[in-house]
Amino acid sequence: MEINLIKFDTTVGSTKPVTLIDNRHDACPFCDVEHLTGIIDTDDDIIFLKNKYNVVVGADQFVLIEGRECGVDMPEYSLDHMIRVLSMALKHWRRLLDGGRYEEVLLFKNFGPMSGGTIKHPHMQLVGFPELRAELLFDPIELTGLEIKKEDGVELNISTCPRLGFGELNVLTAFDLPIEPTARFIQAGVHYLMHHFRKNLTSYNLFFYHRSEKIYIKMMPRFATSPYFVGYNIRFRPNNLERIAAEIKRLYF
Repeated sequence: MEINLIKFDTTVGSTKPVTLIDNRHDACPFCDVEHLTGIIDTDDDIIFLKNKYNVVVGADQFVLIEGRECGVDMPEYSLDHMIRVLSMALKHWRRLLDGGRYEEVLLFKNFGPMSGGTIKHPHMQLVGFPELRAELLFDPIELTGLEIKKEDGVELNISTCPRLGFGELNVLTAFDLPIEPTARFIQAGVHYLMHHFRKNLTSYNLFFYHRSEKIYIKMMPRFATSPYFVGYNIRFRPNNLERIAAEIKRLYF
């Protein structure tokens, strides 16, 4: 089986602050703006900078701090702020992709204790790999699904071939399409997952993919991963997709 196998620096990883666990008392590094280093770009309180803790060996890691507030997230942003966060992320993603230094650049967001992240403060991450098998990162079929809403060429759907499991929402767009529908669809999708999808859901991920000019964004609710997938790579297609699609339409559109 072909895979991307990358080294992880556990020494650096052990020094990272953790603010997602209640019994840890590490200070939030993104709240301490005065002592941030490696800043590359800013838009008011949105900050793009080099990641101080580069745990992925051979890659360059970057962070996009989404704002000054530590206790809010995308559904609570004004539409203007959400558009500015997304614009900053896509601008630097495209810049890194086109710069010639990297074979591939990942753009993603961790939120909550089950997401694989360590910092509570809302942020996104970009990771540039000089060498990486881009064709192994995703299959476009994982981003297709039952259409919920389409506007100005931008589509929101619920995956009929989930990458991992249940309730995966996808946005299909492109670098040259209007950014406002994408921002609204992400806000609606994340709000639905965190408030209506499953009781006590605490975590989600955003994963951004690209093929040429097309952009695919997956909103993935996170909970204990199915042993069918972990042990055997078996995926399930839930039988309530139509109900979820109809509920999202009713609540947001």
